[in-house]
Amino acid sequence: MNTVKHLNGSSLQLLPKKRFTFWSKQYFACIVFASLLGSYMDLYFVGKQLYKFPIRPFPEIFPINIVFTLVGLPILVIIFLRSISRVNKWGRAGIILFVSLLMSVFEKLAEVLGLFVHSARWEHIYTFFGYLFFLTVISFYHDWIEKTKD
Repeated sequence: MNTVKHLNGSSLQLLPKKRFTFWSKQYFACIVFASLLGSYMDLYFVGKQLYKFPIRPFPEIFPINIVFTLVGLPILVIIFLRSISRVNKWGRAGIILFVSLLMSVFEKLAEVLGLFVHSARWEHIYTFFGYLFFLTVISFYHDWIEKTKD
């Protein structure tokens, strides 16, 4: 075993290096799936004219905010996956419910900042149920990927 001798005479064992789990194939597959699912959900709702993104990159090409679906959503999914991997099923359900509720609050903040505009037909409860569906699907997909990785 490798040991390190310190100035005070004590010796400590070196811990084996662990690979950061973000770089695993399973996390990467979930991130890609989440980005695609999020993009298609946004495209659907923008196409139905339920909301729009007034400030977005390449507005002449993309009707959705691709920065959120290609950068923001993957970061949130990484945090979500790391969180749910550390809790039991009840904790996972609590995290999904909490994040869904939190996204409804962030949606209202995005509206105040002018990043998001809803039609008069939109209800914020739709966001709660949308993220509830989205995070549940991502959670099940992650479980399925983990079971099939061997």
